[in-house]
Amino acid sequence: MRSLSDQQIKTFLTIFPKAKRDEPLAPYTYLKIGGPAQLYFEAKGADDLVGAIESAKAQNIPWYVFGGGSNVLVSDDGFRGLVIRYLDSTFTVRERTVSAAAGASTVTVAKAAAEAGLTGFEWGTTVPGTIGGAIYGNAGCFGGEMKDIVVTVDAYDPEAAKYVALPKLQCKFAYRDSLFKHKPLVILKTLLALTPSDKERVQAKVAELQEKRRQTQPQGELSAGCMFKNFEFKSEADLDILKRQGDSIPEEMLKRKSISAGWLVDKLGLKGMRVGAAKVSEVHGNFIVNSGGARAQDILQLTSLIKMKVRDELGIMLEDEVQLVGF
Repeated sequence: MRSLSDQQIKTFLTIFPKAKRDEPLAPYTYLKIGGPAQLYFEAKGADDLVGAIESAKAQNIPWYVFGGGSNVLVSDDGFRGLVIRYLDSTFTVRERTVSAAAGASTVTVAKAAAEAGLTGFEWGTTVPGTIGGAIYGNAGCFGGEMKDIVVTVDAYDPEAAKYVALPKLQCKFAYRDSLFKHKPLVILKTLLALTPSDKERVQAKVAELQEKRRQTQPQGELSAGCMFKNFEFKSEADLDILKRQGDSIPEEMLKRKSISAGWLVDKLGLKGMRVGAAKVSEVHGNFIVNSGGARAQDILQLTSLIKMKVRDELGIMLEDEVQLVGF
């Protein structure tokens, strides 16, 4: 990706004077890693967001819409183009639905739904980041996924220069996947459908899941969340090499036809493995943490080593879950 010209930068700054030049991206990420964006703009609403995208398109400026900073790894060289953070965090909780802007905190929205006695999104109180990012990657944990609760997604289509409203089926949700990973649609807001329930029971479930997260995931450490997708297998033949290792595969994983990436990393004794200041968490094998001063290249080298070891020793090719920005 080429650097922007001075003319491109000056023209954009003339139109959007509140945009910043050479803004470090590390402070906006959970990993606290990443170089500067040549242009950085905070959009407070859909009009700002769409206006910035259209201006970038007119000047052939590469652009990227940034969410809450979880589930991303930004290059040490930063992003040679425009990074837009969408700051619309508004949401409304009704009797059976929640309407939320893409910039709303997933945790905040899920807690508000629980406070209103709505069930179905308790798991969201353990997921960092924004609603837009959660939809983009069909986020999920503890048995729930965004696809279970999304009714519609409102987005902007930069190619057609128009707003679109997509029902759930058109979003093509799959495991940690959606239409938005394959077509450059910009998520603006969503409507979620939940179920009224006993408020105390819902909040008890929230407390249970939050405690489970504290016990099973690293706390107080810098990470992007789960680094790899779990391995979904279609037949027993896909597990041939793994079964030859001798250890039994947990029955729960066999039933759902999904082998935990963290379990695979742990099985190979890779917890604590390091490259520079990047380290595999001692608590959960699918988390890589920045132990202080790690670079994006450290993270990439460590993930590459893990994938090679899992492939060579267990016959499984892990796929990245974390999104790469600026590479």
